[in-house]
Amino acid sequence: MTPGWTRLRAHPASVRNEDESMPKNKTHKGTAKRFKVTGKGKLRREQAGRRHILEKKSSRVTRRLEGTEQVSKNDAPRVNKLLGR
Repeated sequence: MTPGWTRLRAHPASVRNEDESMPKNKTHKGTAKRFKVTGKGKLRREQAGRRHILEKKSSRVTRRLEGTEQVSKNDAPRVNKLLGR
């Protein structure tokens, strides 16, 4: 170690705030970008199949895939857990 430099040390446990007994839960950012929560708490998602290879799909199909869909009730608990709800 060169003179004049000090080694950084982690804070001891006694310096931490006493309220922080457990680590905080973090939101899964990939999930947060893909799902939106409505005012009533329902989950909305974009429909699959509208990103690429659209030339071979009919206009009727691409129009049908517009908008959002509600997340199925079987998937909702998992998505809620990832969103930290």
